[in-house]
Amino acid sequence: MGEPTELEGYRALDRMSDALLAPATGGLSPAALTLALTDWAIHLAMAPGKRAELAQKALRKAGRLTAHLAAAAIDPETPPCIEPLPGDERFTTEEWQHFPFNIMAQTFLLNQQWWHNVTHDVPGVAPHHQDVMSFAARQILDMVSPSNSPFSNPVVMKRAAETGGMNFAKGFANWIEDLNRQATKQPTAGTEAFRPGKEVAVTPGRVVYRNRLIELIQYAPATETVYAEPVLIVPAWIMKYYILDLSPENSLIRYLVSRGHTVFCISWHNPNAADRDLGLDDYRRMGVMAALDAISAILPDRKIHATGYCLGGTLLAIAASAMARAKDERLASVTMFAAQTDFTEPGELALFIDDSQLNFLESVMWNRGYLSADQMAGAFQLLRSNDLIWSRMVHDYMMGERSEMIDLMAWNADTTRMPFRMHSEYLQRLYLDNELAAGRFMVDDHPAALQNIRVPTFVVGTERDHVAPWKSVYKIHYLADTDVTFVLTSGGHNAGIVSEPGHAHRHFRMATKRASDPCVSPEEWAAEARSQDGSWWPSWSDWLAGHSAAKKVAPPPIGSSENGDVADQAAPGTYVLQR
Repeated sequence: MGEPTELEGYRALDRMSDALLAPATGGLSPAALTLALTDWAIHLAMAPGKRAELAQKALRKAGRLTAHLAAAAIDPETPPCIEPLPGDERFTTEEWQHFPFNIMAQTFLLNQQWWHNVTHDVPGVAPHHQDVMSFAARQILDMVSPSNSPFSNPVVMKRAAETGGMNFAKGFANWIEDLNRQATKQPTAGTEAFRPGKEVAVTPGRVVYRNRLIELIQYAPATETVYAEPVLIVPAWIMKYYILDLSPENSLIRYLVSRGHTVFCISWHNPNAADRDLGLDDYRRMGVMAALDAISAILPDRKIHATGYCLGGTLLAIAASAMARAKDERLASVTMFAAQTDFTEPGELALFIDDSQLNFLESVMWNRGYLSADQMAGAFQLLRSNDLIWSRMVHDYMMGERSEMIDLMAWNADTTRMPFRMHSEYLQRLYLDNELAAGRFMVDDHPAALQNIRVPTFVVGTERDHVAPWKSVYKIHYLADTDVTFVLTSGGHNAGIVSEPGHAHRHFRMATKRASDPCVSPEEWAAEARSQDGSWWPSWSDWLAGHSAAKKVAPPPIGSSENGDVADQAAPGTYVLQR
């Protein structure tokens, strides 16, 4: 009896050590970084051909820069010898086109290109370690970019001359305000203008069911008749649900209601230390299944259009697979927004997920009982450090300006936590072991096989998604044995989904693969699917209507007192307000 207790004590010591180290490393495992560095360095040292290639490339780039300097000395209008990568806006303004700043930018971009070669295609390096080294090199390069120094950024220098240096005084004030808000755990400046239930999440509705994990909101009808089959929305528990009910003009929920759909939406409880033992199956049972039961109590014998966003879509796929095996036929269709079911290519988030990193994260969560919002936010910011860290530093602290807060940015700052057990299971079983795609994810002692889903499926991927890359989302074609309508829309993981009609510069592609059709690659699909201007929302609403009963019915009651579920509180409820 004493030995397990003794071993648990040793393990607790290991976890305490990692938890104490985590604040200094930003939650990143130093062992994982060291392994990647060692793998890369040893194999580079053992590859004389690769080193010779890098030396030759360095000489060529130096020659290109020298030739450009000579040509520019004769003709100032000489085009640059290297262009920034798509999406890199650091050196595009007029001020960067003049000497000596154009030379600084060109030198930096050539160095950036060379370091890409240094960290890629080193013979023998594990692909994951190559990605980690490339990511680390990119972070260091972004840090030392000439755009990040007031002494080498001509735009900042110009502003300083115009304001007599007052931009730095304003920037210092902005920095102090941000430090104070961070220290006192206040939300980001400007978010107070977007309060759930006041300025955002204002579509009329009521909470019709509540348990430890969810509040289920039923939205009031906006039309005289509605489609018989209601829509259930399962958002990710890593986010507040109201990304789908932002301002009235870009609320997907309000849009669906206006088109005659009865909409229910889950609002997740924001977990704390007391919820540390909630697991992934608890989220399925007390989340998706409890919501379906509550809807069935309000609308007996009605099929339901189930919709999941991000992790909510993955959870819905698991639940739908288990329901299909159990012959639970309550679903009319399944829709997934930016949700992965195969995690072999999960995008840049995979940089933070390996056995070493998972052990480190588990230690941090073991100490607190949950993964805190600031740790998750740090990882997401590093993935887009140019946009989310350095450009903000230049804009807010050097230029002395503040970006105008919008509803999507305010929502993004309204973060949530994740319980220790659930997050550990999610990373291990789905990301690392890929159990769902392999048919090894067990629910009630049976595999949750995606092939069992027979209802029509609507899947949305976004072109610039760094969380759930669209080609990874597309793999549902290879796993589901049913009709799959796939949409590829412009935008990223969030902005691509919040893509209301009338939003400028939006486009999407859409095509349906029948269960009997052969599969094609994502590249072939994109080449064949016709691009359409505008929002994909009307197409989805029409698709839902096409898979609903032809005859519309009177709007259902709000809640069901006969079954003990009463509409006891107006939307957005209480869980969404938990900090």
